Amino acid sequence: MTASDTPFRNKLDALAKALKTYHKALLHFARGEYEFLHGPVKNEFELYSLVMNNPDFQWLRPLSGLMATLDDVLDSKNTTLTQRNVDDVKGALGLLYSDTDARFADFRAGYARAKSDPAVRETEAKWRELLNGLEA
Repeated sequence: MTASDTPFRNKLDALAKALKTYHKALLHFARGEYEFLHGPVKNEFELYSLVMNNPDFQWLRPLSGLMATLDDVLDSKNTTLTQRNVDDVKGALGLLYSDTDARFADFRAGYARAKSDPAVRETEAKWRELLNGLEA
């Protein structure tokens, strides 16, 4: 990490934290959908197993993967972060929500169901605000 990458690192770190909160809200929503159909999830271990293995949670995986990649970039202390890193994150999020990319149709369908949830709306507004504040 260098002093020159600190503004990029700080902004991307704040975005990563906001995305985690958003992901948690989406996961809570997905859990509610699952429990409505299948009954209560008994504990966090069962939830983890469902998230990893159950098709009802698969729609969250593209966002999970994007967040893991962002965490890897941020954890790499020997990498200088630049506007390119910011642009990559913006582009990846854009593709995730773009109707033109069929790879993420399942995510967008899950998101369409979840976006009426107040916690999802609130946390989405936060990460979008941070994303919009990143340098162009």
